[in-house]
Amino acid sequence: QVQLVESGGGLVQAGGSLRLSCAVSGRTGITYAMGWFRQAPGKEREFVAALSWNGGDIYYADFVKGRFTVSRDDAKNTVFLQMNSMRPEDADVYYCAALGPAVPFALATATDQYEYNYWGQGTQVTVSS
Repeated sequence: QVQLVESGGGLVQAGGSLRLSCAVSGRTGITYAMGWFRQAPGKEREFVAALSWNGGDIYYADFVKGRFTVSRDDAKNTVFLQMNSMRPEDADVYYCAALGPAVPFALATATDQYEYNYWGQGTQVTVSS
């Protein structure tokens, strides 16, 4: 089993920054490709960003390109989402997830929430205008 715990959410003013962290524990002998998704109440969970097991390949949703940066520190078993120039519409619950180890990391799979085997509990992000 793999456990994911997000942290770093909170309240930020529009134009401000937050950094989310996702601590990975459990089957750490496997390095997973990781993704970030977000979900507003009553809406579908949407893809935000993902990076491959070695960080060499990264995908971003169009609405965060140039503002958000995903990274990983495997020595600390942690994945990060740096969010800059935040907007009120970025306010959501943010989730990190681990891609199934047998799933190839590609645009179609990395952006599909159903390809991810493990999920964190989510962290709330609020952006004031």
